[in-house]
Amino acid sequence: MTFEIKSPRKLIEVALPLDAINEAAAREKSIRHGHPSTLHLWWARRPLAAARAVIFAQMVNDPSWKWELEHPGEIPPNNIKASWAAGRNRLFAIIKDLVKWESTTNEAVLEKARAEIRKSWRETCDLNRDHPQATELFNPDKLPAFHDPFAGGGALPLEAQRLGLESYASDLNPVAVLINKAMIEIPPKFADRPPVNPEASSSRDLVGRQWKGAQGLAEDVRYYGQWMREEAQKRIGHLYPPVEITVDMTTGRADLKPFVGQKLTVIAWIWARTVKSPNPAFSHVDVPLTSSFVLSSKAGKEAYIQPVIIEDKYYFTVKLGKIPREAADGTKLGGSNFRCLMSGVPIEAKYIRAEAQAGRMGTRLLAVIAETSAGRTHIQPTAEMEHLANSMLPNWKPDLKVPTPNHDVDRLPMYGMPTWGDAFDQRQLVALTTFADLVKEVRSIVLRDVTKTNIPQDSLSLERGGSGSCAYADSIATYIALAVGRSANYWSSFTPWAGDFIVQTFGRQAIRMVWDHAEANPFSSSTGNWGGAIDWIVRVIQTSLSAKTQGVAAVADAQRQAPIDGPVVISTDPPYYDNINYADLSDFFYVWLRPSLREVFPSLFATRETPKADELVASSSRHGTKKAAENFFLEGMTTAMRRLVGRSHPAVPITIYYAFKQAETRTDGGTISTGWETFLEAVLRSGLAVTGTWPMRTERDQGLKSGTNVLASSIILVCQRRPEEAPSVSRRVFLRELNQILPEALDEMTRGSGDDRSPVAPVDLSQAIIGPGMAVFSKYAAVLEADGTPMKVGSALELINRFLAEDDFDHDTQFCLHWFEQYGWKEGRFGEADTLARAKGTSVDGVKHAGVISAAGGIVRLLKWGEYPSEWNPAADDRLPVWEVLHHLIRVFKADGETGAGKVLSVVAAKAEATRQLAYRLYTLCERAGWAEDARAYNEIITSWSAIEAAATAAPKAHQSDLFG
Repeated sequence: MTFEIKSPRKLIEVALPLDAINEAAAREKSIRHGHPSTLHLWWARRPLAAARAVIFAQMVNDPSWKWELEHPGEIPPNNIKASWAAGRNRLFAIIKDLVKWESTTNEAVLEKARAEIRKSWRETCDLNRDHPQATELFNPDKLPAFHDPFAGGGALPLEAQRLGLESYASDLNPVAVLINKAMIEIPPKFADRPPVNPEASSSRDLVGRQWKGAQGLAEDVRYYGQWMREEAQKRIGHLYPPVEITVDMTTGRADLKPFVGQKLTVIAWIWARTVKSPNPAFSHVDVPLTSSFVLSSKAGKEAYIQPVIIEDKYYFTVKLGKIPREAADGTKLGGSNFRCLMSGVPIEAKYIRAEAQAGRMGTRLLAVIAETSAGRTHIQPTAEMEHLANSMLPNWKPDLKVPTPNHDVDRLPMYGMPTWGDAFDQRQLVALTTFADLVKEVRSIVLRDVTKTNIPQDSLSLERGGSGSCAYADSIATYIALAVGRSANYWSSFTPWAGDFIVQTFGRQAIRMVWDHAEANPFSSSTGNWGGAIDWIVRVIQTSLSAKTQGVAAVADAQRQAPIDGPVVISTDPPYYDNINYADLSDFFYVWLRPSLREVFPSLFATRETPKADELVASSSRHGTKKAAENFFLEGMTTAMRRLVGRSHPAVPITIYYAFKQAETRTDGGTISTGWETFLEAVLRSGLAVTGTWPMRTERDQGLKSGTNVLASSIILVCQRRPEEAPSVSRRVFLRELNQILPEALDEMTRGSGDDRSPVAPVDLSQAIIGPGMAVFSKYAAVLEADGTPMKVGSALELINRFLAEDDFDHDTQFCLHWFEQYGWKEGRFGEADTLARAKGTSVDGVKHAGVISAAGGIVRLLKWGEYPSEWNPAADDRLPVWEVLHHLIRVFKADGETGAGKVLSVVAAKAEATRQLAYRLYTLCERAGWAEDARAYNEIITSWSAIEAAATAAPKAHQSDLFG
């Protein structure tokens, strides 16, 4: 006998304050100090604000739950609906506080949210107290645990932990698991403990201090990180000497005269790659491949490199002042093509690659950036500086091969760098190997110091679940090793100089070819230094890591394993089809983390490289063809989702993130792409029904990512188990149900609900409407086509998207809408307009009479709102299509704001709803077409609609001629 589980509908299945969540998530992207993303790089992390809001709304009951359970299938009266709206507004207020970055450490705000979660959980437990499995499923005194089987950068497990749930994170990738251990597993083990370093027991500032949460842990990371810096400087500091300013160096450089005799700390050395000149006359000369000779373009501090050529030799000088045009492009001609500095002969990319693969690509020092008491200065390089940089060999070098073919990383082997060790210059290798080796020494020192504290003395390691002295030493080593990984990101030969700072290797989710790079000084106090890496990590531990409830991070393949038995709450951010090859990218860090921590985590770092064969990405380079890659992803994701369904708590919906690339959100056919279709197919095959989709536009398109195909929008799928006895229905039944459900859903989304709920933004509407549409499609075992075959997800998506394009407008408006889709405001031929008008049940003369088009001399075009007459009087308008109302509304809004637009709306109230729907439709159309100015006009009406309605209600009952005459 099967016992029914009574599950209250959750807030996330009904409503979310999207504007507040999106605003907080977008703001969070600009927050650096203390943010978990600065602990160590991981790709495509979800914002904490979004993760926190989603998990809260996933756990909290919607105010409608009790009435709906008691009155199944009934339509609620208006007074009941009003009480629900008030209840949602109260929950929205909690979310609006919760998503703020400042709330990360605000216990009052967090505890208010935790209390709401506990209240909802007790309500659910009370409903199911007679269930035969109530003991294990519905313990009112213990929240279910949380699990993310694709933990990645750890935002979701961290926020679940912050909200009071025991948190379990698993991932196939060891680098991701290590990051999660540092975020959720280590801090609770050593919460509220004082630091163990000797300074903590002898410094006046530290003795007697109360250490809360992970503060003691952070202090030890700071202390032992500083010890490592000092120890490394003893061993390799001579490779990073200061630059002594001499009198000779001030010739032509008056700015250096105040520093004569001073030894200036170097911040960075600027290097260029070189190849032999293809010109036979200079074939013995290594010529530089420089993308720019500009060192600083900041106003008043301009500096650039000027090559000086003497016969068949050259050297570089540094000049200050106005930058000549030729300096901006260096020796680059475009793409990967350059010109010979000596002769001007083009150097083609094919030649450069051949030279590099033959081992004949070198480097040349262009300039040196140093720190003075007055700020930074740029210094001409010397042969001695260049020789010193290559004078010491590292005691080891990563020899793991870079995966090929893979466009994300194969720039290295393409240009003669077949191993990950080749991504680093000689001195960089010496620095990284030195710091990586010192991690082991730090662990030994911590083990010695911890014996003098009250931490239990045992030999149980962190990997084996220990929480005593051995595990503490392992923990400090973990954070220090992450600082080594952080440093590798800034200490490679793929780090450009940005005029004021060193750009990280992974400025995007790939390694791009860098021709001239900045080499950081680990011992400076400026960009890319070791102390900065430690400081970033310390701030994260102090600011962002919760130490309230237990956390566990483990390596596990989502298709086969899990670190905890169910039932669990699941929110997860799985791989996005073929967007990112995490394993290939993370080997860059793995080759440094493994030697540092192999003794600490022998199982985690057992393999030479990160696992790739089972990674759930649709990589055609791994699977041979695009079709094989798609099949691999579909089958693997389906298996993973089935396991996820089997382990999820039956009373809590599952939330799944999916991210679109910008190109995918701008297709003509709607929100459809191969990755999206395949992913949805896997979700539905697993036995889940989609009950909601929430678009969260949380990505920034700036910096190095500008103009690239970067991730643009996060889509949150809300899912429930589909009943095993779900029936199949025909296409006709499916369409009939869509036509019943989608109008109400669209109205709810575009109008909002309650006084404090914002409507879904137009840009997100085509995605949001998929939620209720897929809810209809996925609740059935199958939707059958006319020939009896199951309808594919892609076909269902097309039908759902088509709904937005088929609003029930008047005939003139339908003509204008379709003409606008094809021509915008441009001219078209009368014959085409006549054909379209007949199809829409109107005529060109009729539409012209309505005053919305110009038609003369065989040419037709739509009139823009600025061409509409200001003396318009709707009372005397005998042909008033919705198209005309909207564009008059825009004209008046631009001139008289919300008050003026409200007066218009008060007179044409019967057409208000259709006008609003048309504005949404036109915004979506313009946004997809890239018509920014037009999209802005429609968006202004949409975002101001509530205020315009309020102004309409308050407008005096005047005659139309008073308002518009």
